[in-house]
Amino acid sequence: MRVDCHMHTPLCGHAMGHPIEYALAARNAGIDLVTVTCHIPMEWEDFGQAGIRMPLEDLDSYVEMVGKAAAVAKDLGVEMLCGIEAEVFPDEIHMESMDTVLAAYDFDFVLGSLHAQCRSYVGWLQRNKVKDDAIKIDSYFRHLKDGAQSGRYDSMSHPDVIRTYGVVSQFNPAEHEEVIRDFLQAVVDGDMCMEVNTSGLTKGDFEVHPDPLILDWASEMGVKLTMGSDAHMPTSVGQYFDPVLTLLREKGFRDLHYFRGRERQRIDLPKPMGAVVKSDS
Repeated sequence: MRVDCHMHTPLCGHAMGHPIEYALAARNAGIDLVTVTCHIPMEWEDFGQAGIRMPLEDLDSYVEMVGKAAAVAKDLGVEMLCGIEAEVFPDEIHMESMDTVLAAYDFDFVLGSLHAQCRSYVGWLQRNKVKDDAIKIDSYFRHLKDGAQSGRYDSMSHPDVIRTYGVVSQFNPAEHEEVIRDFLQAVVDGDMCMEVNTSGLTKGDFEVHPDPLILDWASEMGVKLTMGSDAHMPTSVGQYFDPVLTLLREKGFRDLHYFRGRERQRIDLPKPMGAVVKSDS
């Protein structure tokens, strides 16, 4: 079984293709289950509005669209679930309206994302006079830890995205091992997951999220993983899954997870399509 637990729809304003097209792409990529995870509506405009996330009044349409697409996807041999990509942010006052949305909808899966490049977080860094790259990175992972401890999320997504989009000039995880391990421990203690996001291979330093060194620590510490392409167009569904699955096996991972009705489901780590992987026995 192969799963892709992170993809978007045009309602977020920066993706293309109907969910049915994503289901077709999944079938062609040998993927059995997909989870649609558009960005959650947020009241504060600094989180990004038009072009970044759907308005609140579109949320019912989103759930309905995914539900109808799921019925078609089933006939294609693909299970389609409805999730949401929620926000992580250090100021709780800006989370209150989001929590109301999360409580009002029966999503299958809730991702927790700290978009360090958004005006919301860039502004937080500026207001708190965080200028040094090293302190920005440490702050980011401390806030991810807080997110993991909040109980809001099922999996923490693209967990080193601060390395992209010019927020910091360089990112060397070895220089931040203590604070990154603190975040990973919070994931373990919360019995939740961390996402392996293959879209990192398409931008920035062209490396998977999170960095392979962080994956070493995650494997050592017993972190559970979800996996997603962060697809914003059907052709990106399952992107780079084969090399990343090989990498995960090399790092010692033997399973992946997905969520249905906010309940974690375990699967054996899939083999790359067409690749021969030696048995562990």
